[in-house]
Amino acid sequence: MPRLDRYGPFPVFPVFLVFLIFPLSAHHSTADYDLTRPASATGVVTRFEWANPHSHIDLDATAADGSMEHWVIEIDSPHALERLGWSKDSLKPGDRITCSGARAKDGSPRMRCTQVVLADGKALQSF
Repeated sequence: MPRLDRYGPFPVFPVFLVFLIFPLSAHHSTADYDLTRPASATGVVTRFEWANPHSHIDLDATAADGSMEHWVIEIDSPHALERLGWSKDSLKPGDRITCSGARAKDGSPRMRCTQVVLADGKALQSF
């Protein structure tokens, strides 16, 4: 019977790569969002979370019926956002912004945001 350790770690290495690659690509799924129907939300930032794997903006916006909606906006990772001109200080509670992107398929006030427009008209890209 051949000894398995005579080849060293190399037979195990390709299997290890498979398990390493799949989790990295899994968290970038857009399955929760309807990418075929653009959406936007305008409101006031209540929280800006600069964190991996994705940063988040909590936004209070007025719905069409006049009620207040609390949106959870997903944007890119801090590293990717920095390359697009963002910083951890780009948004602060009280800022009025407009987010454009894809709303959650279930209709909840969640969005995968591709652009944030600040009150002064400056547009920041995401994703």
